[in-house]
Amino acid sequence: MIRTSFNDGWQFRPKVNPFAELGGHSVPYREVTLPHDAMLEQERQPHGEGANAYFPGGAYEYRKTFLVPEELRGKRVIVEFEGVYRDATVHINGDYAGQRPYGYSRFTVVADPYLRHGQDNEIRVEARSHQDSRWYTGAGIYRDTWLLVGEVVRIVPDGVRVSTPDVEAGRAVTEVVTTIANDSIAIRTAELTTTIRDHAGNVVAVETAPVTVLPGETTSARHRLHVRTPSLWSPGSPYLYTCHVTLGDLDAETVTFGIRKLQLDPEHGLRINGEGHKLRGACLHHDNGPLGAATHTRAEERRIQLLKQAGFNAVRMSHQPMSKAMLHACDRHGMLVVDETFDMWTSGKHPFDYSLAFPEWWERDVEAMVAKDHNHPSVIMYSIGNEIPETGTPAGAALARKLAEKVRALDGTRYVTNAVNTMLAVMSDLAELRQQQEQPGINTAMADAGDMMNAIAASDLVTRRTAEAYAMLDVAGMNYADSRYAPDGEAFPNRIILGTETFPTRIAHNWALVEQHGHVIGDFTWTGWDYLGEAGIGRPQYGELDRRAFTAAYPYLTAGCGDLDITGHRRPVSYYREIVFGLREQPYLAVWRPEHHGEPFVGTPWAWSDAIASWTWPGFEGAPITVEVYAAADEVELLLNGRSLGRAPAGLKTVFEAVYEPGELVAIAYRDGVETGRNVLRTASDAVRLHAEADRPEITATCGDLAYVALTLTDAGGTVHTAADRPVSVEVSGAGELIALGSADPSTEERFDAVRRRTHEGRALAVIRPTGPGKIRLVASAEGCPPAEIVINVQQERS
Repeated sequence: MIRTSFNDGWQFRPKVNPFAELGGHSVPYREVTLPHDAMLEQERQPHGEGANAYFPGGAYEYRKTFLVPEELRGKRVIVEFEGVYRDATVHINGDYAGQRPYGYSRFTVVADPYLRHGQDNEIRVEARSHQDSRWYTGAGIYRDTWLLVGEVVRIVPDGVRVSTPDVEAGRAVTEVVTTIANDSIAIRTAELTTTIRDHAGNVVAVETAPVTVLPGETTSARHRLHVRTPSLWSPGSPYLYTCHVTLGDLDAETVTFGIRKLQLDPEHGLRINGEGHKLRGACLHHDNGPLGAATHTRAEERRIQLLKQAGFNAVRMSHQPMSKAMLHACDRHGMLVVDETFDMWTSGKHPFDYSLAFPEWWERDVEAMVAKDHNHPSVIMYSIGNEIPETGTPAGAALARKLAEKVRALDGTRYVTNAVNTMLAVMSDLAELRQQQEQPGINTAMADAGDMMNAIAASDLVTRRTAEAYAMLDVAGMNYADSRYAPDGEAFPNRIILGTETFPTRIAHNWALVEQHGHVIGDFTWTGWDYLGEAGIGRPQYGELDRRAFTAAYPYLTAGCGDLDITGHRRPVSYYREIVFGLREQPYLAVWRPEHHGEPFVGTPWAWSDAIASWTWPGFEGAPITVEVYAAADEVELLLNGRSLGRAPAGLKTVFEAVYEPGELVAIAYRDGVETGRNVLRTASDAVRLHAEADRPEITATCGDLAYVALTLTDAGGTVHTAADRPVSVEVSGAGELIALGSADPSTEERFDAVRRRTHEGRALAVIRPTGPGKIRLVASAEGCPPAEIVINVQQERS
């Protein structure tokens, strides 16, 4: 089918009661371009929910008028939605055409029965969100839309599925299954040709055969093609092929895929093409920070690129199916994927969440996820759920088996896991759980919630209650249960374990277990990238831990627990993790904020520390200050303005106490007495400059491309001035528009859709969408700084 973007020309407004409109209460529509996050435009509510970053719920209405030419009469016309949050209903020319309760599933609506050919038509989409999630979801049509047009005999959407069941040195068998529909009243036969091309466009395999489809039926045609001396896909070499399928002169479809072989066993763990791989994993929520939930192709790719640069080789989309754009980025950049279905089954976690629709819709939503993922070599595993309370009950285990076997029936080439929170799995048996808690070592009053969760995870109660749930999986997913890693290797010799969600503060301990045990294949931190909602779970706290609320009070906005902040800037924990992974030789310096020196730090297990990479602390001259040095070395030495402050044994993290004085702070790492690397922090001078830098000098006028412009306060030498924050104003002209302006400030009342934003620790970020080919001019200004100007070239979309 011919696929064209359907993102332009939409109008949007909050949904209005039709009776109120009759009474004269009318809310005007305004023009929007998809993808669009309706929730991000709302005013946050101080007395709302921290889970959703204090954004309110609501009901929203979109409409679009589009011309349907007379020549489309008799053809099949389908509208595809990659994601509408949530409880979407679709009407075409006033008639109900379809719906989808789940906010993360791609779905299609057959439009041709409702169309008026030769004239304008109207499509209207409603979406609603209200107390239905534990994190910021966004709302509305937040992913791309497409118009698909085809003949009555055609390849169905997602109708080309490629797998590589037999891969050996020097050859690979590629199996291509094409699904064809015949909506005519006659038997139809056509030549089906499958062509595989390498990255350079050379034909490496081809097969042609006739296929016959009976009237009113759908059939699948299978071609097995042999590729000689294939280039294999792997995280280090993400080689992609294209598969082009033609159905006579009726239809054509092209997909990309990779040739790779997966193996899994408790001795060698996960192997890709015969090579062992430990998963250096990041859990991710779906929002794009300043863009909210709006899923732009470039935003998804940028996240994957920056995560890969930070040392991750795998991502777990938490806790819903990943976008198509991110899957394509993972394929191209060699990022492994654990794609997840649901955060709830039949037991709700919020009053109006998906559990209300799960019994009727779960099979269709699983089918949608697998159909989306099937051709992506980056996807190695499906997760059938996250922290599902039913997991520990017999009925829940039976339901889990249905989900697991459904996934396997749809795609037997990947592995199946379930991210089990063992504490939740036994919550239904509160009496026995309380008895367990009274035993030594299990105490709900523990200062570290992670210790409590680990103690419960190791209990006999959990072992019994999770036995069936784990036995049905290819990989036992464990959230915050590293206490089970080693003993389960002996108690369950066939069990393979993945840390599907772990505390960032425990990465050194966890990674040692991953490297020590073959049956433990990786660790996924919560979380790789900071996100909106679950406000303040990783916030720094001093004195006494606030146990009254899981989230922080308004105006907290972000969780504050990502290795990268919401703008994509790496935080100190990211460099520590890179060192733990063995990927960084140089040490790294982080300095605690001196205003809290001497106060006990009592953050949650999701809180790393209150340190940043800065040696600019005006007003604290002569004051005591704490310095952390991260290094994989025997010893580390700290120098201040050329004076040694000491040389100490290194233990991944070494803490020095110093007195602040401006100048240059240097950390030097030694192994066997020889310097292996150094890291330097310098005090920024008083002269503050505003610097603007685009992530790429040239972008394309294609659907989904964006320009990211980092706005930084620096001194003349380029040192970031973390203590000179001030508002920055941005003006964009030419072939682009400003769609977001933000910072990583975790607690703020500022909006992302404004043209003025205060920097946070010297940084802000502008996001620009191209409106056509030409040049984009950005001018940024801040008090006391000369204006900063850059020009970005926008090229015509490449065919």
